[in-house]
Amino acid sequence: MSTRELVLGRLALLVKKFVHKVSIARGLSEAAATAAGGKIFTFGSYRLGVHGPGSDIDTLCVVPKHVSREDFFDVFEPMVRDFEGVTEVSGVPEAFVPIIKLKISGIAIDFLMARLALSTIPEDLSLRDDNLLRNLDERCIRSLNGSRVTDEILRLVPNVAVFRDSLRCIKLWATRRAIYSNVNGFLGGVAWAMLVARICQLYPNAIAGAIVSRFFIIMYQWSWPQPVLLKQIEEGPLQVRVWNPKLYPGDRSHRMPIITPAYPAMCSTHNVSESAQLIMTDEFKRGADIVDRVIVGTAQWSELFAKHEFFHKYRYYLQVIASTGNADLQIKWSGTVESRIRQLVMKLEYVDSLTLAHPFIKGFEQALHCLTEEEVRAVAQGDVSDAVLKRKKEDIDGKDGASTVYTTTFYIGLAIEPKQPGSTGPRKLDISYPTTEFTKLVKMWEKYDESSMGIVVRHIKSSALPDYVFDEGERMPKHPLKRPKTVKGSGKSNNTSPDLPNKKRRSSHDPSELQQATWQHHNTDVPPPYLPSVSETPSTNAPPDAGLFTSAVKDPATVQSPRLPFGENTAVVSGAT
Repeated sequence: MSTRELVLGRLALLVKKFVHKVSIARGLSEAAATAAGGKIFTFGSYRLGVHGPGSDIDTLCVVPKHVSREDFFDVFEPMVRDFEGVTEVSGVPEAFVPIIKLKISGIAIDFLMARLALSTIPEDLSLRDDNLLRNLDERCIRSLNGSRVTDEILRLVPNVAVFRDSLRCIKLWATRRAIYSNVNGFLGGVAWAMLVARICQLYPNAIAGAIVSRFFIIMYQWSWPQPVLLKQIEEGPLQVRVWNPKLYPGDRSHRMPIITPAYPAMCSTHNVSESAQLIMTDEFKRGADIVDRVIVGTAQWSELFAKHEFFHKYRYYLQVIASTGNADLQIKWSGTVESRIRQLVMKLEYVDSLTLAHPFIKGFEQALHCLTEEEVRAVAQGDVSDAVLKRKKEDIDGKDGASTVYTTTFYIGLAIEPKQPGSTGPRKLDISYPTTEFTKLVKMWEKYDESSMGIVVRHIKSSALPDYVFDEGERMPKHPLKRPKTVKGSGKSNNTSPDLPNKKRRSSHDPSELQQATWQHHNTDVPPPYLPSVSETPSTNAPPDAGLFTSAVKDPATVQSPRLPFGENTAVVSGAT
């Protein structure tokens, strides 16, 4: 039995103890408390069979009606903290889908809870019955949907083995290209799974290599916001909201709708921002070009999985630094800040002269040991000296005024419009409004404590990026502070955008300058400049009535590689040799 199976077995027993404990507290007899049950279900990559060594396990805890969500966080979370082998426990009850994140025996677990309208949870319970959703609140329905969707995906693909091989490939590609992150406005695991499943449906007899090549060609050509659907949307027996852009204005705003196949149908990609869509479309195009060349023998598959160029791509970046003095508190605080990064990106998209706000998919964590209050303040502001970087915990033990600061730093790449011909002087990019609003937003967290939590947003040039964002040997030479204006070709832009770093040629004029708010560690009282209201943003047209529940590709057989004759494409898609 694998470690993961052992861990899940231990958690299943813990859930039963949790339900038993709450049942006794509610006045049930010992026999009734034991019979109340409690069961766990897995979903996500583990249930799909495409998890890797470092993957987390998405787990759903199903409990009877007398166990509340408050019990899940007030009773179960403390039980988990005391459980042998458990570390890094963090409950997020206010999340869109309330969750407890933990590590047990080194394996990350994302724990959800659903409370069914049943007095007992039988051992043979199946979640496929739509009637189980009766009398449940929306958060419970969303929690249940993860497991129901995963099972439905496996049921709807024509060949599970081909689907799994193809999905492993696409997950690796999306991770390497830094576009695998639902929280940051890209696609999460279930959305990538549904895209791959849809290509498998279009080519039921194809081998995995053909599915992957078709995936990029079709996704690059997809007519968004036409939805991706694995089956026709069903109207079920309950009074719950089903995704319908003709009925709900919010659903019409979804840029890349990928709709879950289990009732009630939901959009798994409501987080996708304008910037994220542009970035993913560019990556689909890159993937399509590479698989074209792989098929004709002028490229290797390894090119598809080349690491992203995020930290080489832009001249300017925003740093968002969340800090505390406690490791457990930092997990919750940094998670709260990360969940709001998407809101900052959406506000940045309205800033004049800013063409793209590109969030990186993860934060960088540091534990920095400081000797003085001045060092603590500097570290929280993102100014880390070499002395602090090299210092170890034992170097500060027993010293008055010394402390450890835990930081998590997130990055957003900023693409700036090229300087217009004939314009003179440095340009100003005023991002004080979005950053000030963002800091206000994160400070609205109900558990925010100004004395123990810090949030700082600041811009830096690419040359000032810290070494930890690069792999060993990857770091490009830092730009000198000033460059001679007599460099050959310095007056030529060569059609390159001035926001891209590491270009051999640069204009003789000064680069774009960023004017930002004066961000203080605990002060955001800066008058915001004008920002267009939401009503002024271009609206996304609703999908046309015709073909709403069909593929956006009229005839999958017509979507072919532009560089291959028809016969060769047919051989690739069918798996013929």
